[in-house]
Amino acid sequence: MIADKGLYVIYLVASLMFIFAIKGLSSPKNAAKGNDWAIFGMMLAIVATLFVLPARNDFVILTVALTGAVLGVLWGKNIEMKKLPQMIALLNGLGGLSSLLVGMVQIFAQKTYAFDVCVGIVVGAVAFTGSLVAFLKLQGIDYFKRFPFSNFINVCVFGALCFLWVMFAQNQTLINAGLVVGVSLLFGVTISLPVGGADMPIVISVLNACSGFAASAIGFALDNVVLIITGALVGASGTILALFMSAAMNKNLLKIFFETKHEAKTGASRSAKEASVGSAADAAFLMENARRVIIVPGYGMAAAGAQYALKNMADILEKKYHVDVKFAIHPVAGRMPGHMNVLLAEAKVDYEKVASLDEINADFETADVAYVIGANDITNPSARTDSSSPLYGMPILDVSKAKTVFFVKRSLSAGYAGVENPLFFESNTLMLYGDAKKVTEEIIADL
Repeated sequence: MIADKGLYVIYLVASLMFIFAIKGLSSPKNAAKGNDWAIFGMMLAIVATLFVLPARNDFVILTVALTGAVLGVLWGKNIEMKKLPQMIALLNGLGGLSSLLVGMVQIFAQKTYAFDVCVGIVVGAVAFTGSLVAFLKLQGIDYFKRFPFSNFINVCVFGALCFLWVMFAQNQTLINAGLVVGVSLLFGVTISLPVGGADMPIVISVLNACSGFAASAIGFALDNVVLIITGALVGASGTILALFMSAAMNKNLLKIFFETKHEAKTGASRSAKEASVGSAADAAFLMENARRVIIVPGYGMAAAGAQYALKNMADILEKKYHVDVKFAIHPVAGRMPGHMNVLLAEAKVDYEKVASLDEINADFETADVAYVIGANDITNPSARTDSSSPLYGMPILDVSKAKTVFFVKRSLSAGYAGVENPLFFESNTLMLYGDAKKVTEEIIADL
């Protein structure tokens, strides 16, 4: 009895650590501390759980746990920051898979149907395959767009899943369980495949919520307090984040998953000759003589690893030329929520100089220079003017209102949403072609 009480105390402390972690992660300034709390809480939960597992499986359990820990450390230490979204998607999928496997073992070990276990199995399976699809799309393997009758197929698959779930509740055979799992895995694929790349950050948040709720359902089945609380925290925070990002894109979740439009009517591609081309020297001259410069990072910064160069450029402009420099972050910049914030924090950019869309948008009118580095869709004016565009209605950063806009890109290619950006051809825009890091370093050399 004393041992049981001690276990629950440890679980309670671990749960509190996860709550503190969520609180810390809500602010870039406290994100590192929040991450440390989460690590400590998970360590407590794992150690406590090891004490309640069957002794006959000690060697196997410890071996698997140690292997997972070593792989986690190696993967975490060697992952490139620009590939962090893919890592998040895979880890989220593994969370769903763990709920699926634990749920299956629980059903056949107890030899009885349990609603909470089935919820964990179904939602975990959807989170697993959906996250794999998200991973492939983030890797650039996006051969499958919205396919014909995709909504009809999704409705049919969901209907089949409900029917099989009822069948399994009445007759808990291995075949029926396999059918439920199989159709759940299929539903994760069919619901995620049609979603466009521009909406992937929101999809990742939704799938993250699914993996959390799946874990919480399994926690109820296992009477595991820390799993219930942790799963609920992950599920709730993922849901809130998905809703917040949907609002930032002026979309709702149903529209993202069940949009009927296929491709945007972007019109004929314009010639590269129509865009005005600048140089690093031009950018350096205008920025060193500016009063205010706003830097807008996008996935191009992540792909080139240009965050350190941007930090150096900002420092030189501030210290040598007394320029007011700010960083403007769109809620869906990059390939996952907070992607740009993480990269800038890695380069030790002052948190006070990083502003959200709502905070910074009014400042573009008084900015002498907007330095846009690979942020395509989130600056695209067609979000306001072209009702046929998949970006239509999404709030954008008003970079076009700056006196001069420098746009760093390798080419005039469309953004992640597949929409051409009219901003490239505005009279106050100068294109800086090349690798984002190299171009920024050339500007630094001139400064």
